[in-house]
Amino acid sequence: MSETEAVKPTGNALLIHAKGREKLKAHLAMLLFAALIAGSFSFGGMAARHMDAGPLTLWRYLLTVLVMGLLTFAVLRVPFSLPRRIWRFAILGGLIAVYMVTMFTALEFTSPVQTGAVFTLMPLISAGFALIFIGQRTRPDVLSALIIAALGAIWVIFRADVAAILSFDIGTGELIYLVGVICHGAYVPLIRKFGHGENPLAFGFWVIVFTIPWLLPGGAVPLAETDFAALPLTVWATILYLSVVTTALTFMLLQYASMRLPAPKVLGYGYLTPTFIILLEGVLGNGWASPAVFVGALVTAAGLLVMGLLRD
Repeated sequence: MSETEAVKPTGNALLIHAKGREKLKAHLAMLLFAALIAGSFSFGGMAARHMDAGPLTLWRYLLTVLVMGLLTFAVLRVPFSLPRRIWRFAILGGLIAVYMVTMFTALEFTSPVQTGAVFTLMPLISAGFALIFIGQRTRPDVLSALIIAALGAIWVIFRADVAAILSFDIGTGELIYLVGVICHGAYVPLIRKFGHGENPLAFGFWVIVFTIPWLLPGGAVPLAETDFAALPLTVWATILYLSVVTTALTFMLLQYASMRLPAPKVLGYGYLTPTFIILLEGVLGNGWASPAVFVGALVTAAGLLVMGLLRD
């Protein structure tokens, strides 16, 4: 079987993964994905101080539709056609909408490091959804790596406080974002299930388009009433970064890798997120995490190495 055949999303190919160069490129795509996603937490935290989650997310996705549309149909000249079976895009768009709104909402209550730690629980959640949606079983050694990395994430979520862990004293922001992470965990295997041979860029464009209707009820009126001239430059810069980099670019990276690697391994790269966030927060002058919290982040990052070495 060729590398191209190994990633067709039909029949038994739902359970077959890429080999050789295609597999390496998928891993590199997710490494870049993790680094870019880390920036979304830090920059998103700065923007969340000045705008509510609803209008902020809607503004981001309106701009992203423009960016993705120009990139897909004008620059790369992908043939334009209306999507078939629209309900697929409505479901995927709804999952992404919940994920994004809960992320920005959570950042109003907690720190980027804490939300990044919750994000690392996604591979374990995705493994469960992959079994339910496409029958993709996670091998025992991969599952063990996921559980170990999740324990490191829990250590960061509870701020390295043993008493907080024992009393399950989890913050409001972390609980809010956990709902979004569950939705995103379901989203990754559904990309395979719902993909029917469409061009990945066109598929991604229509998912983003169908994200917007879910965001309109909570974001349209506040966005229309926003005094854009009064917003600080950090908000404008954040919106550009989130729209162009961590929506358009990371969407394509995730789409590419999801068609070539098992769902748990795709999101396993999220294990690098807390470490990247800790480094970025320190560089931005927002303070460094305590050594104990940093150890937890390194444990989750170590899970990535184990995941990468294990066979698919």
